[in-house]
Amino acid sequence: MKFLGVIPARYESTRLPKKPLKDICGYPMIEWVYKRALKSNLDKVIVATDSQEVYDAVKEFGGEVILTSKNHINGTSRIAEVCQKITDYDVIINIQGDEPLIEPEMINSLIDSFKQEEDLKMSTLKHKLIKKEDIENPNFVKVVTDKKDYAIYFSRSIIPYPRNENLDIYYKHVGIYGYKRDFVLEYSNLESTPLENSESLEQLRVLENGYKIKVLETKFEVIGVDTQDELEKVRLHIKEKGITL
Repeated sequence: MKFLGVIPARYESTRLPKKPLKDICGYPMIEWVYKRALKSNLDKVIVATDSQEVYDAVKEFGGEVILTSKNHINGTSRIAEVCQKITDYDVIINIQGDEPLIEPEMINSLIDSFKQEEDLKMSTLKHKLIKKEDIENPNFVKVVTDKKDYAIYFSRSIIPYPRNENLDIYYKHVGIYGYKRDFVLEYSNLESTPLENSESLEQLRVLENGYKIKVLETKFEVIGVDTQDELEKVRLHIKEKGITL
């Protein structure tokens, strides 16, 4: 199998305009994501953007990039356009463009999941939650799985409900996905679903249509950047840890 990493990078962001080009210790955010993804076992990495500015920035640092429509409602839709244009890869890894500290091992674990299960259509990651305030935070999407590590449900609410409190069973969903290429195209053509709309979580569309999502545990906890405060947090973390490209 051949594995393609796609980084959707939308230029406009309500909370942090021009987010992909925000400077992080001398490099734009999108360069951090791209170059860390290159350290994984992916066969190729490409940025998918609706912005000429982002396109030019990626070209400037030597990355591969493709211009996509400005009309996509989410990253999966943008990736489906890439799949229509680039057809010689079996599995697509959807890497969030606002996670500049993505660990290559996280990508590799998704790659390995498809090598181990030939019939797998989709996989993602989870990270153990320890703090009660994180479990109760609606901005942290929680996931529960069955004994074979397939998703039962994703929610912004506390799942499972703590009737008998046990903080050892809560997991945060980590928003990186692997899909078979054909399934990306199939999934993107499915109509939105009631649970998806209620929670504003597009992965619920997969479950509501009867498909399975493999959920692998990772020890890594990435710092997503949606606000200026989170951007400063990432900058500080990189400086303190001496992380370089």
